[in-house]
Amino acid sequence: MKIGDQVRFLSEVGGGRVSGFQGKNIVLVEDEDGFEIPMLMQDVVVVGNEEYDIGKVNTAPSPSLPQGGGSEEAAQESLPPRGKVWKGAPLERREGERLNLYLSFLPDEVKEISSTGFESYLVNDSNYYMQVSLMSAEGASWRLRFCGIIEPNSKLFVEAFDRSQVNDLERLCIQTIAWKQDKPFSLKPAITTELRLNLTKFYKLHVFHPNEFFGEPNWTEDVIRDDKPVRGVFVDAEQVKEALNSSARQT
Repeated sequence: MKIGDQVRFLSEVGGGRVSGFQGKNIVLVEDEDGFEIPMLMQDVVVVGNEEYDIGKVNTAPSPSLPQGGGSEEAAQESLPPRGKVWKGAPLERREGERLNLYLSFLPDEVKEISSTGFESYLVNDSNYYMQVSLMSAEGASWRLRFCGIIEPNSKLFVEAFDRSQVNDLERLCIQTIAWKQDKPFSLKPAITTELRLNLTKFYKLHVFHPNEFFGEPNWTEDVIRDDKPVRGVFVDAEQVKEALNSSARQT
């Protein structure tokens, strides 16, 4: 198998042209719409130049929703402006019937981890549309940072923030409602996940590395894993202060 080969999927409908590889076991398949789909090599087979059908999840536009948090243009951007490996797949996947949602942080300048700003993204790794509200705690109250709809198998820009705003992210709440459009689907309960982030990770270079969703160094936290909310980790302000002082001493 080589770049340029036409392939079809064995475990689901669809196929495309081999556009690249990730490691030893992942092949990137570009479909007719230009989406790059990561697949296990064992799940694809090289074919001739015959025609093949590529199944689509849905071509109808997603419902609109008033945006909270960042700007409306940023919240509605289905693919972020910076070049990423994982573009999202228009196909339904067998494993995508379970909800998986992630929150990712990407440093602007990873080599300047002690002073850089960040961008955050939500990653919807499922066959469902998700309406997501992301809030941060302010004492006993909450502030809405983002509200929007994420299409199936895609990622969505949430906000950009600088180093001075990191402490605002210590305690987050993410509420999610999931559905499919114009087709039957298994009903998913509304999910509320409360995360307590380990803020010291914002100061640790080894925490940020590429993954299946981003080709650039990032820190990705689970929000929903296989239909279930995850639990966050609490780290107090003294630990964050010590991490900051340690980072300053090393520079």
